[in-house]
Amino acid sequence: MNAFIRSSTILTLFIAALSMAPLLNESLQLVYAQPHDGSSHHRRPADIHQYLEHLDRAERDTDQQPERVVEALSLKPGLSVADVGAGSGYFTRRFIQAVTEKGKVYAIDIEPDMLQYTKDSIARMPMPSTVEFILAQPNSPQLPPQSVDLIFLCNVYHHLDNRSAYFSKVQSALKPGGRVAIVDFYHDARSGDVGFPRKHLVPRDTVVGEMAEAGFQLTREHEFLPRQYFLEFSPRP
Repeated sequence: MNAFIRSSTILTLFIAALSMAPLLNESLQLVYAQPHDGSSHHRRPADIHQYLEHLDRAERDTDQQPERVVEALSLKPGLSVADVGAGSGYFTRRFIQAVTEKGKVYAIDIEPDMLQYTKDSIARMPMPSTVEFILAQPNSPQLPPQSVDLIFLCNVYHHLDNRSAYFSKVQSALKPGGRVAIVDFYHDARSGDVGFPRKHLVPRDTVVGEMAEAGFQLTREHEFLPRQYFLEFSPRP
């Protein structure tokens, strides 16, 4: 997303740290480099398949606690969820289980190979599902108006640029009563080794302020994740 601009060195630092960081950044697929002319160029891991398999490893569950995250979101059959920056489909598959085929899950990414990986992994699930795959643009998830009950981002927010503008546009995709949930690394020592400089992370209070600028209010905060904040927002009345 115009968005996911920080520095081309992030990719190198991240790959070098794969064996050290216990909780990998789910959304490296969203990192861009900013050349001198101001345009954006997508940065890709050298071996996407290996990278995605690493994201899906069982050891990640210890810190990420995906089942507890999904439970905290109180998802029910029939709801619709957008997984923005779906990456390996780590959360996408769990959302499918939560909302069942009666609901709908949007798997959204800007990287075609990653979206295909998610599609293939979902095809292997032993249950029916209603899923739409969206190859998005950097500045928009391209969701239809009033299409989702929940927009979810895990380790994606700190890659976004012009975040308030981005979420101002995103608000139109929410159904009445819809929410945005943001999970991302703490900006301090609690995050541990994330594989890139901590200065690229966004403090929790900054997220709350930027979302307020976009027309959202913090409605709930979960504090059980050891390395990440977990915030829920709703549009301001």
